[in-house]
Order: sequence, then structure tokens, then C-alpha cells
Amino acid sequence: MSSIRAQLTHVGIYVRDPERMERFYTEVLGLMVTDKGPSPRNPAMSLTFMSASPGSHHQVVLVTGRPEDATFSTIQQVSFTVGSLSELREVRDRALARGATGMRVVTHGNAWSIYFGDPEGNVLEAYLDTPFHVPQPFGEPFDLDASDAEILAATEALCRKYPGFKAYGEWQGELAGKLG
Repeated sequence: MSSIRAQLTHVGIYVRDPERMERFYTEVLGLMVTDKGPSPRNPAMSLTFMSASPGSHHQVVLVTGRPEDATFSTIQQVSFTVGSLSELREVRDRALARGATGMRVVTHGNAWSIYFGDPEGNVLEAYLDTPFHVPQPFGEPFDLDASDAEILAATEALCRKYPGFKAYGEWQGELAGKLG
């Protein structure tokens, strides 16, 4: 087994309307523009670098040049973690207020997630980890407007019904042992 453990650091997205997309990502996810300008390889192409972490110059790069006739995004999804269920609710509300489409609210047992399309149809996920693990893939709708305590209790009850349920910390320990 390789000793390399690559970590995802950023995603580049081709866009049609960079200003609209910049507003969406700043207003919905709290990213900020860290740099922008023409591409050194193709000055007709503009790059906008965005981040929400002082440790990362960019987590998303918006790149002009998406064809007007492109009918779908070639990105399956871009995922962002948030710190609480209240932040997840806030992202949902901000996204919907700014034109997000296809909002789905799902628990994966190990995470509470929302999925939605940005203004150009790229699928985004905002999520936070739960204290539980169930084998994946797993996905069930849940009521994000319930109280935090109700969501936690309902998620645990749901997960306990499935073989392989365990505490997330236990699963992490097992994975750490496998990774050496």
C-alpha cells in the first residue's frame, strides 16, 4: 500500500457569469475572494480564487469559459463542511434566497447534508459530521427544522436499525489502524 495520502484542497469550476457566481459563493458559503485576474496561459480566461480558511489560499476557483450551450456540469459535486446544524440551516436559507435549485436534505448517518444547485447548475453539498457511523452508501431525508436534540435523537435511532452501526470515533479508530 502506498504511503501517499492525498488530500483534496480545492476545486475549479468553469462558469459563464463570474460575477454572479462570486456573489453566490460569498453570500451563501461565506467564501471570500483571495485573488483574481487573467490566466497566464490564456489572457481571455479569468480566474477568481476563493477561500473560507486562512490556511488555504483557495478552496474554489471560478474559471470563465463554460460554454453557453453546456447542458450540465461536469463536476459531480463540491462539498463544504459547516460547524453546526444552525449553520446548515443558514446555508440552506441563504442558498434558497439566492436562487439555489433542487434542495435536498439528507442524513447519511455519519453526516447531515444538504445538496443544491448553484445558479449555473453545479451541485454543492454543505454538511457536518454526526457522532455515528453506518456503512455507506446510506441516505434518508430528515427534518432540518426540528430542534438539534430531536435531529440527533432521530438520527441515532435510525442508524441503530442498520447492521454496522457504531460510534464515529470507533469507526475512525478502526480506519486509522487500517491506514497504519
